[in-house]
Amino acid sequence: MKTISLPALARLRNLDSPTVSNGIDSLNIRDHTQGYTSAELLCQFPDLNPMVGYAVTCTADSTTRGTERPNRLDQLIDAIRAAPPPAVVVIQNCGPDKPRSCFVGDMATMFFQRLGAVGAVTDGGVRDLRGIRERSPGFQVFSTGKVVSHGTAGIVEVGIPVKITGLDISPGDLLHGDESGLLTVPSEQIESILEKAELVRKKEQEWADFMRSPSFNLAEMKRRFTH
Repeated sequence: MKTISLPALARLRNLDSPTVSNGIDSLNIRDHTQGYTSAELLCQFPDLNPMVGYAVTCTADSTTRGTERPNRLDQLIDAIRAAPPPAVVVIQNCGPDKPRSCFVGDMATMFFQRLGAVGAVTDGGVRDLRGIRERSPGFQVFSTGKVVSHGTAGIVEVGIPVKITGLDISPGDLLHGDESGLLTVPSEQIESILEKAELVRKKEQEWADFMRSPSFNLAEMKRRFTH
């Protein structure tokens, strides 16, 4: 696991996720079709600032009938405590009925946040959104929807690679997410990514200023767009 400096974390939090994605793409670090979640994954609190943190991964099951099964919640707690801050808890469903699964609610987010996590990501459901906002202020949640019951939720495995709506996430991966979605950020190239992303933001602002300016014309728009 490679962590980044506190100043780099602060710069990353100051960027929206599409701009970070553009910065990564401009460096050709990975194929442009990789490294981000699908439209299935929804940001539950789009008004919050971007979420940035290191993945603590697990699988969970809440839809297998019965209650007699191992629950490795204690291992998940230990993993969050041991992770570099800030942590993001990533929970992949491994139960039989994914659309009815639910792993995140206000009780869970309270102890996640108390342990040093700033967000949770799951391809299952979330509930108690009002409670999460009131009891875990600033805590972000990404999920595929809302499910009213926690079912028979239990943690199955901890600290393994998982896949969330098409995005492969390994323990310790650096995550960035906001109302536009979630992506992994290659921490080894963080300085180059930050420089490119900040340059993208500057160029986009120049574009916006030009588009609104009295000097706007089609010829100049074509020139800027094609060069």
